[in-house]
Amino acid sequence: MNKSVTLYTDGGCRGNPGPGGWGAVLIWGDKKKKLYGSELDTTNNRMELLAAIEGLNALKRTMDVQLYTDSQYVKQGITTWITN
Repeated sequence: MNKSVTLYTDGGCRGNPGPGGWGAVLIWGDKKKKLYGSELDTTNNRMELLAAIEGLNALKRTMDVQLYTDSQYVKQGITTWITN
């Protein structure tokens, strides 16, 4: 069985702060799982982070993850800032 998963994430809100939502899609072999949620009063960065967090929380076992995001905040957090 495939020991890696692809995770696509996105989040945003109308106004900043304002109502927002997040979504994540996990693809593992031929299986696909969609996750999503919303908040009435939030920020863009919070929704972007929540999409990645909830996608990773949905994993049932340890495996390699290829995470795709359009958020520089999330990208910098998991590639650069995490080491500090």
